[in-house]
Amino acid sequence: MLEVVTYGNEILEQKAEPVTEFDEQLAETIAQMFEAMKRDHGIGLAAPQVALKKRLFITDVEGDKRRVFINPEIIMTSPELSEYEEGCLSFPGLYFVVKRPASVTIQAYNEKGKPFTLDADGLLARVIQHEYDHLEGKLFIDRIPPMRRERALLHYRRLVKM
Repeated sequence: MLEVVTYGNEILEQKAEPVTEFDEQLAETIAQMFEAMKRDHGIGLAAPQVALKKRLFITDVEGDKRRVFINPEIIMTSPELSEYEEGCLSFPGLYFVVKRPASVTIQAYNEKGKPFTLDADGLLARVIQHEYDHLEGKLFIDRIPPMRRERALLHYRRLVKM
C-alpha cells in the first residue's frame, strides 16, 4: 500500500524520471495511487508524492473521468490566468490562492502506453498543472510570493510540529 509523503521528504523537490515500462507493475502502481488519493480525499496525485521518482500522475476531478498521465509534457498554456485556492496532499491542512494559466494542452501516455493530447480548462487544468509541477520538483508553495511562502512554511511546521 502506497502512503503519501509530506513536505520535508527530499523526493518532493527532485525532478522525476521517465517511465520506460508499461507493464503489470505499472498498472499495480497506478491502482495503488488511486487508492492512496481516494483515502486522503485528493483529486490529483503525482508519483513523487508516494515516494516514486517517476513521471506519472493521476487525476479524479468531479465531472471528469479518472485520468492517468505518464511522461506528460505541457505543450501550451493560455495567457489568461486564474486564481484558485489550492491544497496539497503533501501539505495536509495548508491552503493558498495560487495563480496559474486558465487552460492547458498536455501530451502524455495512458496506462497502456497509448499517446494522447488533452485540452483542459477550469479545475482539471489546475490539477494537471499542480501535479505536473510535482514531476518537476516544484511545490505549490513555490508559486506564492516569497514572504507568504516563508510564513506558510512556518505555519506548516507548527501545524505538524516539525
